[in-house]
Amino acid sequence: MLRVNQVMRQVLAEAIERLRDADDRLAMVTITEVDVAGDLSMATVYCSSLSADQSAALDERRVQLQRAVAAEVTLKRTPKLQFLVDPSIESGARIEELLRRARSEESDE
Repeated sequence: MLRVNQVMRQVLAEAIERLRDADDRLAMVTITEVDVAGDLSMATVYCSSLSADQSAALDERRVQLQRAVAAEVTLKRTPKLQFLVDPSIESGARIEELLRRARSEESDE
């Protein structure tokens, strides 16, 4: 499944890159990870950030992106795509902020 996740991430990143010319809302969409369910029914696509406009654009292009996956990846079935913000990005930013505060408090003492 790890290999499937990696291939799906690459294929989707390339497909979104091609769609950027047609839809400016996709200009800053960066796929960080793809998690495909074991039965291939669903694939959760994590993006570094996702505004309301970007989310709407991805939802509008979902079928087109699934077709791109089907054309380039040989799977038993093509998973339905679900786009979410990558929680690790937010967690990392929160940890970094906490470390900054701790360093700042140390230097104030």
